[in-house]
Amino acid sequence: MTRALHKLSDAYAKSDRLKPGRHSDGGGLYLNVAPSGAKSWLFMWSVVTTKANGSKGQKRYEMGLGSYPLISLADARKSAADHRQTVAQGGNPIAERDREDEPTFADATTKFLASMEKSWRNEKHRGQWRSTLTTYCAAINEKRVSTITTEDVLTVLNPIWSEKAETASRVRGRIERVLDFCKAKGWRQGENPAMWRGHLKNVLPARQKLTRGHHTAMPYAEVPAFLERLRGSDAMAARALEFNILCATRSGETIGAKWSEIDFDAGVWIIPKQRMKAGKEHRVPLSKQAVALLDRLKETREAKGYVFPGERKDKPLSNMAMAMLLKRLKVAVTVHGFRSSFRDWAGDATSFQREVAEAALAHSVGNAVEAAYRRSDALERRRKMMQAWADYLDTKQARATKGKVLAFPR
Repeated sequence: MTRALHKLSDAYAKSDRLKPGRHSDGGGLYLNVAPSGAKSWLFMWSVVTTKANGSKGQKRYEMGLGSYPLISLADARKSAADHRQTVAQGGNPIAERDREDEPTFADATTKFLASMEKSWRNEKHRGQWRSTLTTYCAAINEKRVSTITTEDVLTVLNPIWSEKAETASRVRGRIERVLDFCKAKGWRQGENPAMWRGHLKNVLPARQKLTRGHHTAMPYAEVPAFLERLRGSDAMAARALEFNILCATRSGETIGAKWSEIDFDAGVWIIPKQRMKAGKEHRVPLSKQAVALLDRLKETREAKGYVFPGERKDKPLSNMAMAMLLKRLKVAVTVHGFRSSFRDWAGDATSFQREVAEAALAHSVGNAVEAAYRRSDALERRRKMMQAWADYLDTKQARATKGKVLAFPR
C-alpha cells in the first residue's frame, strides 16, 4: 500500500473523462473505471508469505467496496481505513466481510432451536432448552460464536457445576450442541470448547463424583397410608397424583393425559409416542381403582380435553401441581419417586418377572429376552401386575400381605 492518502477529489471521481483503469486514492483504495465508464471502489493489499523453501513472497488480495456514486468517496475512505486496520492486526478483510452474518451465541441459539423444532416432541422440551440457555449463558450470549473459548464456557459452568450438577451438565451439553450447529454452518472452526471427552473432562470433576442425588422415594410399605390420606383431598392435583401412583407413570405423562387416550372398553390408557420419553407408544393397563377414579372425573370430561384440567381453559394441570401438593402435605419425596416405590414393591414383594416390571415403567431394555417383552409389551401380564399394585395400595390389602411375597403366574 502507498503511504500517501486522499489523492482523489469528488470532482475528479465525478468526471466523465476518466480513462478506464484503476485510479489510486492511496492506502490501497482505488476507483476502478470499466471500459463502459461504470465506476466502482476497490481495496487492495498484499501479505508477506513464506514458501516451502523458506523464501519470502507476497500474495495480493483485492475486494470490492461497491459502485460509485452509490458509495461516496468519503464512505469508501472510511471502509478502506477499517480494512487497513484489519490487515495491520493480521486479519483478512475478505474473511471478515464474509463473517458479517456470523451470529452471536444468543442469535445462534434461536436459529438452532428453530432448526430442531420439528424433532422435539413437545413445547415443554423446547421451553426447557430456551430457558436453560437464556438463564445460564448470559456471559456468552452477546459474543460472536467464532470467538467463544474454553474460558468462556467455564465462566458459564463453574458457578453451577457443583451446586446444580444436573442442570450444569445439561447446560454444557446444550452449549456443545449449539456450537456444533455453528461449525456446521461455517460460523466457527476448530474443536468445540464445550466438548466433554478429552477436553472439559480434564478440567471439571466428573458428574458421578458430584453429589447428584436420586429422586427421593417413599418406601412402598408407606404408600398405602399416604394414598388413603391423599384420597381425603378434593384437589385436582390429588386426583392426578393418585392416578400417577396407580399407573406408575411419569408426571408429564399423567398431566398431559387426554380423555381421547382412554379406551374404557379395553381398560387401557394409550399414551402416544410424542409424549413418551423413549418416543414409543406406551399402553397402560388400567386397574379397577384407576378406572373408578376416571369415572369420578367424568363430570368434568370434555371429549378432546385433558383428564386433569388446569385453571386456564384448554390447559392441563400445571406440571408443578403434584410436587407443590407434596410440599403442602409436608411429604419429603418426589412425584417421580413413586415409580421407584412401585418398582421396589414389584421386586421385593411379588414374583412378577423383572422384565414385566420394566415394561410397566416403559423403560428401555437391553438383552434379547427383555427386548422380546418390549416388542409385545406384555400387556396382559402387566394388567395383572397393575391390578395387584392397586389392590396392595388399598390399606387393608397392604396390612394383610405385610412381609409376604405375593405369588402370581409367570
